[in-house]
Amino acid sequence: MYTTTWCGYCKRLKRMMQDDGINFVEVDIEQTPGTAEIVEKVNNGNQTVPTLVFTDGTAMTNPSLAKVKEKLAALAS
Repeated sequence: MYTTTWCGYCKRLKRMMQDDGINFVEVDIEQTPGTAEIVEKVNNGNQTVPTLVFTDGTAMTNPSLAKVKEKLAALAS
């Protein structure tokens, strides 16, 4: 999960995923070199967070918890 420290949407999704027991790695794009470029690549040049990149290489930007759970279920099957 690509984030920034000041992003309210990031904080909300992170909290919901933690409450639901979903494991993830948080990466601050302002602190980790090269990660802002990853976010830009999947968001048409924009540094929009939260951006989640899944094990199959697909990405979602500012998804709902339901969309994250749906994607994870699809990956598990």
